[in-house]
Amino acid sequence: VANDLGLHLSAIRDNAVRIVSKGRTQYFALQDKTGHLLTAERIDREQLCERVQQCVLRCELIVEGEM
Repeated sequence: VANDLGLHLSAIRDNAVRIVSKGRTQYFALQDKTGHLLTAERIDREQLCERVQQCVLRCELIVEGEM
């Protein structure tokens, strides 16, 4: 994510970049040393999308300041 957006790792370490998901569980996180997108929680498709064939898990990346 850091490379794709041209972000400095210091912005991630300073909490200027956040990943937000709907609901209580945050399934994704950014690794502050590399800027890689990681799964932060176990993702159980059967629990999230029981009766839906196409399962989509949305999240937003919020970057404070200028890009």
